[in-house]
Amino acid sequence: MKLVVITGCAGMIGSHVTIACLDQGYKVFGIDKMTYASNPNFISEAVNHPNFTFVQEDIVDVSYLPDCDYVINIAAESHVGNSIVDSESFIQSNIVGVKNLLDLIRNKQGNVADRPIFFHFSTDEVYGDIESGEHYETDTLKPSNPYSASKAAADMLVLAWARTYGINYLILRPTNNYGYSQYPEKLIPITIKNLMRNKKIKLHNKGEPVRSWLNCRDTAAAVITLIKAGVQNEIFNVSGGFEQKNIDTVSKIIECYLEDADLYGNMEEKGEPPEEKDWSEYLDLSYVREGQDVRYSLNDDKLRSLGWEPKVEFDKEIKSIVRHYKNNFRW
Repeated sequence: MKLVVITGCAGMIGSHVTIACLDQGYKVFGIDKMTYASNPNFISEAVNHPNFTFVQEDIVDVSYLPDCDYVINIAAESHVGNSIVDSESFIQSNIVGVKNLLDLIRNKQGNVADRPIFFHFSTDEVYGDIESGEHYETDTLKPSNPYSASKAAADMLVLAWARTYGINYLILRPTNNYGYSQYPEKLIPITIKNLMRNKKIKLHNKGEPVRSWLNCRDTAAAVITLIKAGVQNEIFNVSGGFEQKNIDTVSKIIECYLEDADLYGNMEEKGEPPEEKDWSEYLDLSYVREGQDVRYSLNDDKLRSLGWEPKVEFDKEIKSIVRHYKNNFRW
């Protein structure tokens, strides 16, 4: 039986990883600060699971980690826009918090059990942008904003603690995750919320930046794949291979929101291109973000060689995602 600690267990990705681990029969010790972006409804449901234990605490302040096989660190400040306004909380959570967890692991006594593997969640943004081609795990890190810089610094800490103190680790670098229970500051849920409020959707840089989209269930499956494979002291990209411009993502959301999605889907099934539609009345394209990355793209062949592959298709899933956020308002 595997024992895992999961930090950030009440976030969108963290909750799906928690569910995936519980489904495998693992015992999960969940830690979450319960910030504005956490989902208290998930915790209230998960605490009833016999294999789940929850502690509300900031990873900066955690002073105890139970004996376990993995410490899966998903806790992080992750919104780029917030990091540009004020980076202090990003430095604390994403760097100081990671150092604290690493020190707790390195100071664990080896006379009872082996020290756990530190399974750290990074991001595709640590590589910076790439106009063509893909980033590989061996590429140089060139972060473009305070958020990605804090995540890149955390990656360096993990590698340094591994070399200096012999800590075993895994680093996972995912692309943009989407799914249910994401706080409405990220592109998909905030687009739906603005449509509900009859507010225009602010798209940076005219919506031209390209992002790769990965469903959080597929991300959680990647975690299970790596644990089952028994690999350690490696870095893995996880992408899924689906990318599009932000304006195309938002256009699909508007299409679904206005309940034309069935027509759109039927035209695709017949092999007919969907009719071009003008969504300009719903958009505000006036904002230009400083340090905007034009495109992220990862090569995840290394992970796929272990048997992982994405199962969720964006164009099929987005309809139910829109319906979920449309019917479940969140402040």
